[in-house]
Amino acid sequence: MKQDLWGELQQRLLKTVGQNNYKTWIEPLEFTRVQDGVAMFDVPTNFMGNYVSQNFGDLILYELHSTGESVQRVSFKVPTNKTARPKAPLKPAQTAPAAPKSKTDPLQAAPLDPRFTFDNFVVGKPNELAHAAARRVSEGGPVTFNPLVLYGGVGLGKTHLMHAITWELRARNPELNVLFLSAEQFMYRFVQALRERKMMDFKQLFRSVDVLMVDDVQFIAGKDSTQEEFFHTFNALVDQNKQIIISADRAPGEIKDLEDRVKSRLQCGLVVDLHPTDYELRLGILQTKVVSHQATYPDLHINDGVLEFLAQRISTNVRVLEGALTRLFAFASLVGREIDMELTQDCLADVLRASERKITVEEIQRRVSDYYNIRLSDIIGPKRLRSYARPRQVAMYLCKQLTSRSLPDIGRRFGGRDHTTIMHGVRRIEELQVTDGQIAEDVEILRRALEA
Repeated sequence: MKQDLWGELQQRLLKTVGQNNYKTWIEPLEFTRVQDGVAMFDVPTNFMGNYVSQNFGDLILYELHSTGESVQRVSFKVPTNKTARPKAPLKPAQTAPAAPKSKTDPLQAAPLDPRFTFDNFVVGKPNELAHAAARRVSEGGPVTFNPLVLYGGVGLGKTHLMHAITWELRARNPELNVLFLSAEQFMYRFVQALRERKMMDFKQLFRSVDVLMVDDVQFIAGKDSTQEEFFHTFNALVDQNKQIIISADRAPGEIKDLEDRVKSRLQCGLVVDLHPTDYELRLGILQTKVVSHQATYPDLHINDGVLEFLAQRISTNVRVLEGALTRLFAFASLVGREIDMELTQDCLADVLRASERKITVEEIQRRVSDYYNIRLSDIIGPKRLRSYARPRQVAMYLCKQLTSRSLPDIGRRFGGRDHTTIMHGVRRIEELQVTDGQIAEDVEILRRALEA
């Protein structure tokens, strides 16, 4: 890439990030070269390099891609042989004419992580439906379900899929106007538009997109004015047959303080749950991550059984699982040892302790009675009313799934019931989860709450 092309890209960045951000963070960058797929920039300080990388790295990478440059990532470093100085302000006469503002500029509302692509998403049974739905909307064809709502707990892949959809839409059709931002950013822009009396500009921006993507929509719950504007934006886009993609930490109907009309709108499309990972999926994620880590640490060997141990022990959060593996490779590199079970247990002692929390039968009983708003004594007691019997069976099922207690032991803790009664309750809930959506959702919500 030549310097005059970087000058042109700077002008595009100026239009996107604004004058203040440009003067502070973009203008001081000095482009040096592209080498092995890395675009390298000199910066005055390490702080500036870190800040630009975190906040504008994806934007710069995207603009480089738009010119046809074969660049996989960007690097910002303080030069070792000289003191980097801010560049002189670019004057219009010194640069090529600024490119017209493209329809893709709004994409930059939220920075994209280059790691979060479909190629890097490990698919397993708990997330295969969400992955398939995300793939479908990323093709950019006719809208088949609107909105697509992806929901699930922390670290299950919602944001990864949202980024992957955006990358794919961008690659397939660069002219498509895709607006991807968090619910907090939507709220901030709305409040800013009110304060500056620019509501018409706000409405024009959000209602002229081809695809609207809002991450963590639960954050607008309880914000009445923001919800109202979101509702009207939603309706305007649906009327134009524009695609809407939403993520949340729970099902729309379970988001407290979210207006009923917003809940109804979100539920009118395809609502897909990303289930907590199972052992096979966690192992697959670890195996995929090992490949990338070994590219950084080619001399490190990881012994048999370590990945299986981690997949078994760290079960609730993929981010924690991936972080544990990263720490393990870094630690082994520093101390010059292979990654065996002893080193793993020493290095990850705190993570493994945090994963050792045991769920008890009594805790499950209390949680289920609170959820269904019945007394604990009715969960354990002999009453056979349906309003007590079904929650009791749910509790039995969760005890079988989440504890290591035997069926006779569980039976004793449910008022001295026989193990065959427990077995019947477990089987009944297994059957109902297939045919009764409400029971399936109840079980999932309770299981997440207990594993959190």
